[in-house]
Amino acid sequence: MSEEKKIVIKKVHGGHGGGHHGGGWKIAYADFMTAMMAFFLVMWLLSISSPKQREGIAEHFRMPLKVALSGGEKVAMNSSVVPGGGADLQHVDGEVKLAEKDDDADADRLDQMKKKLEDLIENSPSFKQFRHQILIDITTEGLRLQIVDNDKRPMFDLASARVLPHMRTILHELGPWLNELPNKITVSGHTDAVIYSNDRNYGNWELSADRANASRRELLLGGMGDTKVLRVVGLADSMHLDRADPKNPMNRRISIIVLNHRTQDRIERENSMDPTLVLQGKLPVRPS
Repeated sequence: MSEEKKIVIKKVHGGHGGGHHGGGWKIAYADFMTAMMAFFLVMWLLSISSPKQREGIAEHFRMPLKVALSGGEKVAMNSSVVPGGGADLQHVDGEVKLAEKDDDADADRLDQMKKKLEDLIENSPSFKQFRHQILIDITTEGLRLQIVDNDKRPMFDLASARVLPHMRTILHELGPWLNELPNKITVSGHTDAVIYSNDRNYGNWELSADRANASRRELLLGGMGDTKVLRVVGLADSMHLDRADPKNPMNRRISIIVLNHRTQDRIERENSMDPTLVLQGKLPVRPS
């Protein structure tokens, strides 16, 4: 009988250094704590950063790596999603910063002029008696000065563009003051909702335009330069100060806006012709 082969059984005892689950959890926990520390560090940096610095941080994350390494133009500064696109291919960072400085300087000038005008109205004998009829504020278009009407002291004859003496005094005083700024102005006439005339050919639209133009003439007589006026319009009763009462006398007013440079440039651009069209003979054709 052949000798039977012996079966050898080998027992392997596992180590106990890694606990029940090994040591992998320690690495995951360390990564988690590192990520949390980085997150709170970013939050702290954002909390102490200025708006300009936060804009730069955002720009860093928006810029593709290839563009950042090659020093190309910033994506956020391009108005088009297509590289090289946009309305203005000459647009550069320096122009943006220069425009922002001009806007800030312009806003400072208008704000200083607002304070100077408020002091003038309060202290000048010519203005002091009319200070309750003069409203001053800063709008998106510039410094707005509104001379409003009331029953006891109207600015014009009833249903007429004839300027009354005290209104003439106000406009003559404003003329030289408006020359102190390089900014141009617009003059708007407003009426209330009362219809004074039965003439279908002459209503509040015509009346408001005539009153605005009469005010412009008085400003010129007071010493304001003719080139200061960019626009004179009549708005009838389309824009009320007192919307709850369209017939309130204060809705009858003359609004003078010292335009900021941004609004002035926009109006001049929109109402001027592209010289390249003239040179190329591509003038707009009026319908017959």
